[in-house]
Amino acid sequence: MARVDPGETEAADRVLPRDARDLFASMPVADRRHAIDVAQRLLAAGHDDPDLIAAALLHDAAKGHRLRLWHRVAGVLLEAVAPRLLARLGSVDERSRRYPFHLYLHHAEFSAKAALGAGCSVRTGALIRGQAGPDDVALAAALAAADRAS
Repeated sequence: MARVDPGETEAADRVLPRDARDLFASMPVADRRHAIDVAQRLLAAGHDDPDLIAAALLHDAAKGHRLRLWHRVAGVLLEAVAPRLLARLGSVDERSRRYPFHLYLHHAEFSAKAALGAGCSVRTGALIRGQAGPDDVALAAALAAADRAS
């Protein structure tokens, strides 16, 4: 069972814009735990850029409650062995039982849009998308590595 301590939430709130705090709070506890772990890895490695930490906290914001554990496991496995099958499984129809696979594949874009809509910077959105500018390539790589380490 994932847990997030109040002190960890307060630390996240100090980095995030007001509306982004609500976005973070709306994430499932397991996603918030993962996001905090990613942010803590970055901080421990000496990365304290506020846009990067905000990106770490919100990089999975769009996964929400529709993307269940089994979708995530199936997505990781299919991405590794049958990416075309995974792409075919996804449905853009939000009412479909196959929508979570679409969400799995496109959550970075959806999370970036949600972060931007919640008042985060364009730079934070770019880091979430993995499309950082030339000056931020190292930060994007650090975010990806911290995410993979969880």
